[in-house]
Amino acid sequence: MSYAQVMETVAAAAARVGRRPEEISVVAVSKEKTADDIMEIYNLGHRDFGENRAQEMVEKAHLVPSDIRWHFVGALQSNKARLVRSFTYLLHSMDRRSLAAAWLKGRGHPPPVLLQVNVGEEPQKAGVAPDEVMPALEWMFEMGIDVAGLMAIPPLPQHPEESRPYFRRMRRLRDQARAVYPSVEHLSMGMSDDYQVAIEEGASIIRVGRAIFGPRD
Repeated sequence: MSYAQVMETVAAAAARVGRRPEEISVVAVSKEKTADDIMEIYNLGHRDFGENRAQEMVEKAHLVPSDIRWHFVGALQSNKARLVRSFTYLLHSMDRRSLAAAWLKGRGHPPPVLLQVNVGEEPQKAGVAPDEVMPALEWMFEMGIDVAGLMAIPPLPQHPEESRPYFRRMRRLRDQARAVYPSVEHLSMGMSDDYQVAIEEGASIIRVGRAIFGPRD
């Protein structure tokens, strides 16, 4: 697939459920790709890029235009929060108090975050359990964290439809949260294999790497 094909399928998935393509932000996940690879997509007009390693994101940020909106999409160690804080447009992986405390350190108010939810309740994955979403949001807002939505990485599907129940659960969790905390608006879910299903189930942010950039080295 290519960038143009991804954008076409995003538009088609949105149209199937009566949504506008403009409602969905596509984060081009550029991990293990070069600054030149990023610039190829940038020159097509794209501005949202994602990385999952702190040092890699910082290094690339110094090599590409400053109007790129960097999304940190991987697990972030608390002691590395200071590295990416000033470059980050949106942190997708907030899930614990120690990271929240580290995120608040530094000049000014920190960038907004998404609460990561372990929607499949897989022991090897980060994120809060689904029944911990409301308590987690409570302490995050009490600490002064700007929570803009929820993020999830469902179990790896053999077929895209296998992700649908998890995406539906995430939408219900987001709707419940937004009823109490109106700023909890976004749903970051769906990757190269299942982003069309995620859009049909309400994703406002999708994270697509391989379908845009091709296989990683």
